[in-house]
Amino acid sequence: MRIGVAGVGKLGEFHTNLLKQIAGESPDVEFSGVFDLNPERLQEIGKKYGVPCFSTLEELAASCDAAVIATTTSSHYAIAKQLLEASLHLFIEKPITATLEEADELIGIEKAKGLTIQVGHIERFNPALLAVEPYIGEPMYIQAERLSGFSRRVTDVSVVLDLMIHDIDLVLSLIKSDIRSIAASGVKVFSNELDMATARIEFENGAIANVTASRLSRSKLRKMRFFSRNPKSYASLDFTSGKSEVFRLVPPDQLSSKNPIKNFATKKILEQFGEIQESLKDMALDYVSPDIPKINALKEELEQFIAAIRAGRAAKVTSEEGRRALMVAGKITDEIRKNTADLD
Repeated sequence: MRIGVAGVGKLGEFHTNLLKQIAGESPDVEFSGVFDLNPERLQEIGKKYGVPCFSTLEELAASCDAAVIATTTSSHYAIAKQLLEASLHLFIEKPITATLEEADELIGIEKAKGLTIQVGHIERFNPALLAVEPYIGEPMYIQAERLSGFSRRVTDVSVVLDLMIHDIDLVLSLIKSDIRSIAASGVKVFSNELDMATARIEFENGAIANVTASRLSRSKLRKMRFFSRNPKSYASLDFTSGKSEVFRLVPPDQLSSKNPIKNFATKKILEQFGEIQESLKDMALDYVSPDIPKINALKEELEQFIAAIRAGRAAKVTSEEGRRALMVAGKITDEIRKNTADLD
């Protein structure tokens, strides 16, 4: 399989480096080369990684069976359409496109040609999430916070499409229910797009997700908390540090024998729980700090993209799932616009 990269900015360079590694490890994968509209940057990356450079998208398409699109969001549609029409499978960095209409057209071409599109919602592959996911069960309340510093690199889109969409996708993948209502607020500060936003998403099954994103923070924060039923549990997940922990109610004979509790705050929670233990007959509070697999999430999603093409199966994050995340992001933005006069 021949694969290349369109767009070699910061993220495109990461893809280039990892795809070259994958090609070196897999005799049936060939890294064909890179394309970028900036000739200086194109030559810089070509020389740095020792890979061919394509001066046009047509040259890239002619030399590849699949491609990664790591360009600005506003250019996703035009590039993806041209490559799909040339019969290339595509990995498109999130969000899939800037509008639902664009996403629908790409999905139509994908289906008509029997191709595979995977959307780059990388947190689905985060090892901390993979470790805690078996304990989450049926989440009924999710709280997500995603904060970062301001960057001129992403001022062409709002913080909803830049950061919040990661957690929107995770929420939609974990809560198996239709959305009942969305309430949201946000502000512009340093750019012409939203720099901070918060949303409350209510689902038909009673589940609720509160999601906050900001690119005005002095430090980075990427955390998610889950309150679940079946089984009854609370899980805390730090995407940055990779740490996760779970408190769950289980029959006494199912208590974990590993993970001795050393954290003072955790011990206090268990002590407080002991005061109500008698009212929960035949149940005990279990504490689990799951082992975190050592996975490069970006490399893993690229390898799964390639595996999906080979197997002729749907990608882990399909074009339809990318579209749904985009749709919810759009509804959140529309709700903010209704409540904030100066956003137009």
